[in-house]
Amino acid sequence: MSKTKSHVAKGDTAEVISGVHKGKTGTVIAINTEKQLVTLDGVRLVKKTIKRTQENQEGGIIEQNAPLALSSVKKVK
Repeated sequence: MSKTKSHVAKGDTAEVISGVHKGKTGTVIAINTEKQLVTLDGVRLVKKTIKRTQENQEGGIIEQNAPLALSSVKKVK
């Protein structure tokens, strides 16, 4: 299993250059080079329902970051 290079790295600031979230910037949280996905902090927030469990007594709806296509982001200097 070889690692492929990416034009952004974890911790970099990146800007979305295409799609619905065009123009938004955020810090790179995670990169999946196999699936060509990148997750930015504060960009593309989705709502997810959480089932009630013993650890999480309330359950409910949370907002979390969802991944974007790696080709739709660029590194900001």
